[in-house]
Amino acid sequence: MHTVSQSEPNWEWYRTFLTVLETGSLSAAGRAMGLTQPTVGRHIDSLESALGLKLFTRSFDGFAPTDAALELKPYAASVAATSAALLRVASSHGSGVRGTVRLSASEVIGVEVLPPILAMLRNEYPELIIELVLSNKVDDLLHREADIAVRMLRPTQDALVAKRVGGIELGLHAHERYLAAHGTPKSLDELSRHALIGFDHENEYIRRLLDQFPMFSRAALAFRADSDLAQLGAIRAGFGIGVCQSALPRGTKRWYACCGASSR
Repeated sequence: MHTVSQSEPNWEWYRTFLTVLETGSLSAAGRAMGLTQPTVGRHIDSLESALGLKLFTRSFDGFAPTDAALELKPYAASVAATSAALLRVASSHGSGVRGTVRLSASEVIGVEVLPPILAMLRNEYPELIIELVLSNKVDDLLHREADIAVRMLRPTQDALVAKRVGGIELGLHAHERYLAAHGTPKSLDELSRHALIGFDHENEYIRRLLDQFPMFSRAALAFRADSDLAQLGAIRAGFGIGVCQSALPRGTKRWYACCGASSR
């Protein structure tokens, strides 16, 4: 039985706790954090002592979390996120534009759109540090996991400040190799005879998209992935027809728009 320590747990112990949860072992957590295995072990022992709880049991393939550890996980994640946000805010104080800004964006926006914009920003403000997280979650700002989130829909949470920065045209596209083999659909109705590329699980943005393109229901898809980059890769590989930003294929002659369908 553990007795509760009178000392407040070190914030770093929570980060170690979360890393062991994610990696499943002390050694893997140490490699991820740049710490030695004994140091990771001491962090876990200290946190268990401070909380008066057993957080992990040793299993044949690593460390298995107890029920208490799983229940504490979201609270530890909140503490870790708050600590990271505190350090980012502290780093921004001083003269000029400086410090760390954590930016969250969808995969395609983060990989295909933002890099040149961020490069220009860095050239203008060389003391600015950018942390880019690829995510489609809408609630990461509320959890302090990011300072700015670029999303394809307006958030509904009153606590967030939202600003429209522009429109992105979406269209149906395929590789010329696929169209040469299967023909180019002349209407949306003809899409039912083609291999369609799309989502695996619905979210709010997908539901809005389905209002315009109901033929892209999950049951009709030949390739399903929640990763935007995986869908983009399937289109580029000639797997079938999918929705992507119309600006992406313009510099690639082997891409073609299908049906003239687009959305903003």
